[in-house]
Amino acid sequence: MQRRQFLSRSLAASTGAALGASFAPFVHAQGPLTPLKFTLDFRVTSQTSPFFLALAKGYYREEGLDVRIDVGAGSVASITRVASGAYDLGLGDLSSLAEFQSQNPTAPVQAIYQYYQRAPFVIIGRRDRGITDDFLSLKGKRVAAAAVESTRRCWPMVARALQTGPDLFEWVTTDFSARDNVMVRGDVDAATYFHDSAVSLFARMPAKDLAVLDYGKAGLHLYGNALLAGRLLQEKPEAARAFVRASDRALREALANPDEALAAVKAREPILNLEVERERWAIARQYLSPPDLPPGALGRVQPAVLGRQLDEVATVFQLAAKPAPERVFNPGFLPASGAKGAA
Repeated sequence: MQRRQFLSRSLAASTGAALGASFAPFVHAQGPLTPLKFTLDFRVTSQTSPFFLALAKGYYREEGLDVRIDVGAGSVASITRVASGAYDLGLGDLSSLAEFQSQNPTAPVQAIYQYYQRAPFVIIGRRDRGITDDFLSLKGKRVAAAAVESTRRCWPMVARALQTGPDLFEWVTTDFSARDNVMVRGDVDAATYFHDSAVSLFARMPAKDLAVLDYGKAGLHLYGNALLAGRLLQEKPEAARAFVRASDRALREALANPDEALAAVKAREPILNLEVERERWAIARQYLSPPDLPPGALGRVQPAVLGRQLDEVATVFQLAAKPAPERVFNPGFLPASGAKGAA
């Protein structure tokens, strides 16, 4: 843990040589920096490399921020981390956020930037077990998933879209870290993944032997992990806006040219394999900025799409009260038109 904190705090100063002279960090001359704690949804990988790019290139410091980035414990856990005040910001699942708000109506946590424009939820099955590109081929199969994770919890939405029952197959509860092993050994027939997290499985099983069942192919348009903030929005709103501006700027640069972002995340986690991370990023970008994303929509939500998602969440999660769209997603912290990187 001490090593991670040291690397996180010193990254902006230490990566200049690794990433090139142009990455020399900006020195904020306006006074003391505002410290912010940001929790990822999971491990440090290229999926979240834009945040490390913003750190490495000094974009946060340029905005007057001293940002610490920590690993996460899942896209649902990030919500409670932010709501409790343990973290100022985090990456968390939008559907789970709506459920949390329904159960905790006074909790201050909201989404302020839509990172995943499409939720990268997939079930990956073994073709030698009879699983095809048809979701209905999962009937009677054993599917591994962690006890509390977004892909598993949103499965009933897919079942509704397919007009089948949510008990189409049997869930086998396992840890995140064990999914690849149980798949390779054949203990289960399939497993849930964030699509971009499945590169570890792809490295162990040939792609031709696997069927990737994307929730979006079932007709669902679900927003995935979003940038969340809690008390920060009331206590230091300008700091929240500054963090979003810097992160948005870095995301756009990473989408245009991933090499710098990959170098930044490699500097944070030297054990990462860059070729694997390049493959992971190639998958992730399809969900961060899909081909059909309207111009200027990066980081934003479409009200009609969000409304339909909240209707699904309220039905599937049996919410006592459905939170209003503006309660779930607050657009007031998005970069203004004309800001660096903004469309």
